[in-house]
Amino acid sequence: MRISRSLKTALAALLLGALALAGHAQAPASAAASGPTPYPANAKDWPGQGAIRVFGWMNDNRKAFWLDRERKQGSIVFVGDSLIGGWTTMGKDWSGLSVANRGIGSEVTRGLLFRFQEDVLDLHPKAVVMLTGTNDLSAQQDIRQTRANLVEILEKAARAAPDMPIVLCTLPPRANPQSPVDPKQLIEMNLTIASLAQGRRNIAVLDLYALFADADGAPQAEYFAADRLHFSAAGYRRLHDALVPLFKQLHID
Repeated sequence: MRISRSLKTALAALLLGALALAGHAQAPASAAASGPTPYPANAKDWPGQGAIRVFGWMNDNRKAFWLDRERKQGSIVFVGDSLIGGWTTMGKDWSGLSVANRGIGSEVTRGLLFRFQEDVLDLHPKAVVMLTGTNDLSAQQDIRQTRANLVEILEKAARAAPDMPIVLCTLPPRANPQSPVDPKQLIEMNLTIASLAQGRRNIAVLDLYALFADADGAPQAEYFAADRLHFSAAGYRRLHDALVPLFKQLHID
């Protein structure tokens, strides 16, 4: 059977069009695989509610997380702000367990919601330890907005892995004059965080306020850095020791 020149031309055009479409379909996947999704430039494109904070080191942190994502598959993922990110001895402190530190300094809950899929759930974690919300207080954000963000984060986790153990930490006390918060707001925030575990058998609450506050509700000096906001080495040891029985309770090993 002979094919006319016009038919050959049409077939060639169809083939080229199909190849172009295939290349277009593959482009987003290859682009997505090259690094973390950039923070949105416009507030309307962010998920969640309330304050937005983006600093240069956040991009650097997320690029480093991305490069380490294959090695950290199946780890216990610790996620949150600088209270988690500053745990530089985490690997040594949890010797024998695969752990991944996914804390980013100055982050608010809306930022964590944005990156939770890529930096946490895409690691298919064995368990998650989450400590976030203190920067929402610094931003004087409505606690109802923080709650909405946390609910959405927990719902994402439940959809991805319904039985995955989660340790949800309340906020420790703080007394930093450069970044003051209303003590009543801190207490209300902690009640809100703790309430999110109700009815969820896979979630345990670790009360860091009770763990680190003195009789007057102030930070116990030995467990905090000079800024009375971040943990000292002794503070991280205390946090570690408080997590051990919860890990046993949730069968995290």
